Amino acid sequence: MTASPALLRLTAVLVVRDVARAIGFYVEKIGCIECFRVGDPPSYAAVERGALVLNLMPASRAPAALGQAHLHVLVTGLDGLHAEIAGRGVAIEVPPTDFDYGLREFSLRDPDGNRITFGQEV
Repeated sequence: MTASPALLRLTAVLVVRDVARAIGFYVEKIGCIECFRVGDPPSYAAVERGALVLNLMPASRAPAALGQAHLHVLVTGLDGLHAEIAGRGVAIEVPPTDFDYGLREFSLRDPDGNRITFGQEV
């Protein structure tokens, strides 16, 4: 019997103005690690933290998509993550809040306007 195909990972591609600046934000402020970069200055890159994997693509390749993404990342330890990220000077758009749909969430925007919401089941 042949095994069913497996979906292994979803990687989001974010359109950013400046790939190097975006790498800095995600590494220094969100706590990601840099996986790779192409070119110097970088013309494409990837960062990750746990299950969050982001490819960073310059706006010159997709200008209409700049700042249009909204990512939702399910986490554990939401309040600790909020304290960590806020402690790095990131402006929090929506503070940790319990919602009627059973999640506690907070949201921020990256320097290019992409919204990232972190949520934890309550």
